Amino acid sequence: MDRMPAVALAAAVGRRLRTLDLAREIEQRGFSGIYCASFGDGLALCEAIALGTQRIAFGTAIANIYARNPLDYAATAAFIHEISGGRFRFGIGVSHGPTNARLGVHTGKPVQDIRQFVERYRAAEAQSGPLPPVVLATLRRRMVELAGEIAQGAVWANAARSHMGASLAHLPADKRQGGDFFIGNMLPVCIDDDRRAAAAVMRRTLTGYLLLPNYQNYWIEAGYGEEIAAVRAAIARGERETIADMMPERWLQDVTLYGSKAEVREGLEAWFDAGVSTPILVPSSTRGGQLKAFEELFAAFA
Repeated sequence: MDRMPAVALAAAVGRRLRTLDLAREIEQRGFSGIYCASFGDGLALCEAIALGTQRIAFGTAIANIYARNPLDYAATAAFIHEISGGRFRFGIGVSHGPTNARLGVHTGKPVQDIRQFVERYRAAEAQSGPLPPVVLATLRRRMVELAGEIAQGAVWANAARSHMGASLAHLPADKRQGGDFFIGNMLPVCIDDDRRAAAAVMRRTLTGYLLLPNYQNYWIEAGYGEEIAAVRAAIARGERETIADMMPERWLQDVTLYGSKAEVREGLEAWFDAGVSTPILVPSSTRGGQLKAFEELFAAFA
């Protein structure tokens, strides 16, 4: 392919060294980047990737601003930026209410808190040394606009392809064109000729997000108001186990990639055409765990 996606990577307990092997293989196979979730300490994984790879771009997608002091983040981000030769992007966001509750921190006003975090982070540059580009986790208008104002990129997760044009319209025209401004989306993918089995995996993948108000509000904005109303009613009745079946194929095809190798590759091209310059594939498998999912992903993009 002329346009290769990036890949999401997380280091599970007991597989951290194998995850670094995967990072090197991702680079060797020509993928465009590696982006690490907070799960398993994504920033530590980025430091290891900086030392274990040579050319590939990489970053956090995302680091939770409430988990560490911005001055402390700046010191680590500057270190990774320097030792990687400028390949690192610092993706940040406010995470989700349940995650922050487990950390014992309070989720404030996202736009205000992100702005203040970035100001304090950048103020540390005199002590930390040059800092990497900042990429904001975005879903809806106000955070997209903030990304266009103060950051060097925006990254969605589980975005609706049909709504990307409307979302990107909140960025300044010069930044919508790509160039140095990073435009990414964390995109769940499952590769299997059995589309029904692959769709079932994608439904399970999205179920947790359906419980989150910020995703519910985003998907309403994207045109799935009737479906979200049904989901909210099921949650209110205590029937959470039923919500995975409430995602029609139209919605699933809009938010994920699944099916045969050819179908997934064709769907990926549609994401590029929608204005996402860096689709970040988050692989799952009908046949096994992370390692099997990567085996299938590598075969599809060989």
